[in-house]
Amino acid sequence: MKRAETANTSFATAVADAKVGDSERTIARSALLPGIVYHNQYLYTQGTGRSSTPIRFIANNTVHEYVSQGSVTETIGGAGFAGYRRATAEAAEARARLEVARRGLVVTVVGNYYGVLAAEAKLAVAQRALEEANRFSSITRKREAGGEVAHADSVRADLQSQQRQRDLNDAVLAVERARLDLGVLLFSDPTTAFTLSSSLEQLPGLPLRAEVESAAMTHNPDLKAAMESFHAARLSVSAARFAYLPELVVNYSYGIDAPQFAAHGPDGTRNLGYSAAVTFDLPIWDWFATRSRVHESVVRREQAQVELTATQRQLIASLNATYREAQVALDQLQLLDKSVQSAAESLRLTNLRYSSGEGTVLEVVDSENTLVQAESSRADGAARYFNAIASLQTLTGNMP
Repeated sequence: MKRAETANTSFATAVADAKVGDSERTIARSALLPGIVYHNQYLYTQGTGRSSTPIRFIANNTVHEYVSQGSVTETIGGAGFAGYRRATAEAAEARARLEVARRGLVVTVVGNYYGVLAAEAKLAVAQRALEEANRFSSITRKREAGGEVAHADSVRADLQSQQRQRDLNDAVLAVERARLDLGVLLFSDPTTAFTLSSSLEQLPGLPLRAEVESAAMTHNPDLKAAMESFHAARLSVSAARFAYLPELVVNYSYGIDAPQFAAHGPDGTRNLGYSAAVTFDLPIWDWFATRSRVHESVVRREQAQVELTATQRQLIASLNATYREAQVALDQLQLLDKSVQSAAESLRLTNLRYSSGEGTVLEVVDSENTLVQAESSRADGAARYFNAIASLQTLTGNMP
């Protein structure tokens, strides 16, 4: 999983989105705190040469004006608090989406991981079946040479060996493909050799249904992401409606705003000082822009609510289907174990009957095919159970 997380592009995108969400939350929080700047400015205004009106522009104070002040500004309004809460919800949603991506990657890795084990198990079955077919073909030729069986038995045994050789070739190719599929997720070079430490015999237990349902309602990332999305949509409505309310802006400055860039003027006057301003803006008319933003946010909130309801329904359906799949896969695996034992015993008895002249070559071939099919199905059944458990864990959050 650690290797796959570093190479998967979808997971990397989800990681980036989560980091961006945290940054957006920090930005929204900073808007609630006082902003501090140190302002420096020099203003030159053309003079008139008259003492009564020394400058030409009445908006300026003097011919030479120096401004060097530290300024603290704080904006107090409901929109900022609603925006911060919305950014917090959106960051939580991004983290939930990251968990969704991670668990989706788990299912992919588990499928490829146990796909390799299943392919290797089938390869071992094909190798054993080829050895068994070659052994039987040798026995048939010896019995034919002794006049005990017809030539048709040797031909049928040779055909069986040829089929088993073809099956072995296909099994080798299947293993190579499965290892490449997993290697793409793990290594920069997919052809890198690796060994898996697990086996299809180490079966995890199936949790109780009540535990699964409780965990799914608490830890399911899809449900959490949908809930956070709906929460963010509700806060977007609040933030849009706060535009109807007034905002209070408080500004405090300390420094100099004087004809000289100095703490004291030529006559000893102290230039350092402070000023404060309080602004209270009442929104009157904006050509229905605020109304349109409120309407837009309400529509998005309704959409988010529909998506949340759909996610809840899908979770219930997926939970039932996935748990039932795991139950059936486990039951089938137990039956497949019995089938493998029965098929192996049937082949042993059929070989004894054939060796004693009581059985036919077709019975032996049929027994060999039955055992191969049972062992291959057992490998597929084990992989099916592991995949079902992985899917169940993605719904409940109980990841290994």
